[in-house]
Amino acid sequence: MSKPQSKTSVLSISKKLFGTAPEGAVDLYTLSNANQMSVEILTFGGIIKAIYCPDKNGKIENVILGFNTLKPYLETHPYFGAIVGRYGNRIANGKFNIDGTEYNLATNNSPNHLHGGLKGFDKVIWQAREFKDNEKIGLELSYLSKDMEEGYPGNLNVKVTYSLNNQNELSIDYEAVTDKKTICNLTNHSYFNLAGEGKGNILNHQLVIHADSITPVNEHLIPTGEPMAVQGTPFDFRSGKKMGEEIDSNNEQIKYGGGFDHNFILKGNSESLPIIAKVSEPESGREMEILTTEPGVQFYTGNFLDGTLIGSGNQPYQKRAGFCLETQHYPDSPNQPNFPSTILEVGETYKTTTVYRFKVK
Repeated sequence: MSKPQSKTSVLSISKKLFGTAPEGAVDLYTLSNANQMSVEILTFGGIIKAIYCPDKNGKIENVILGFNTLKPYLETHPYFGAIVGRYGNRIANGKFNIDGTEYNLATNNSPNHLHGGLKGFDKVIWQAREFKDNEKIGLELSYLSKDMEEGYPGNLNVKVTYSLNNQNELSIDYEAVTDKKTICNLTNHSYFNLAGEGKGNILNHQLVIHADSITPVNEHLIPTGEPMAVQGTPFDFRSGKKMGEEIDSNNEQIKYGGGFDHNFILKGNSESLPIIAKVSEPESGREMEILTTEPGVQFYTGNFLDGTLIGSGNQPYQKRAGFCLETQHYPDSPNQPNFPSTILEVGETYKTTTVYRFKVK
């Protein structure tokens, strides 16, 4: 969906009522920079509703899958644009153990727990505070997840900050503290199509992922626990290739995911903010780089989209109409002692950063 072109010289933020959920009013905030890029964010679910940016000809289009009204966001949808938590991705059989105590979660992705449960962070209204300085404009969202909400221990105070600068970088900073030992793994579940929202599938997008291995999964999409080298497999994106090149290959892991739906083990570390992936779309010339402090990224190619959802551009979202690159700790980490830990202790601060940097080639 195109947006009228209006060159601004300064960073700006605006707010308007988007609709009313059962829990209360839902606001829409728009962050805009000097380069005709803007980001629309809902207080419901912390959802990124749209990202407008120019193509190689200066045409401004939305590159995020989503809806025009609140109602479909309140109904069942595949986490379009949402903050995901307390635990992004899957936990096997909805169970984990901390210091000898077993915690039981909803198995909302039978037989597993997925993306925080029946009412995860994607389905709550966040408190919003806008801010602005000379270098960026932003929105700070906060939420208190109470002890045993969705089965998780501890009162978890969460803060997610979206900020936009004039380098066309959308930064997402996650923070959380707890009053009881718990687990935490936050991410954002935006679906991208750099050709423009609703403009066909993403098979022609060129992708680079700086990862030598993945965490292979079983038929329930739970990691087996041992890394698998990408060399010689459809998962080797180190030199770059089209997303669709091997998406339907005769490979057990591809068959389990119905395409790509796997966690890639990244080369970076939590002390730095490396570029871990780059996506480019040849027709529009749009490029997106992803930087993160996280140890993993879930690459998902919209395999379960089936045309039943009508997007913001009034087009049905067919299979593979968008892709996700969800920065994260690995799936099922609480049950996998060899994986980086997702335990959050009392007195610690959970802190991660992911940046989406947009360019035109």
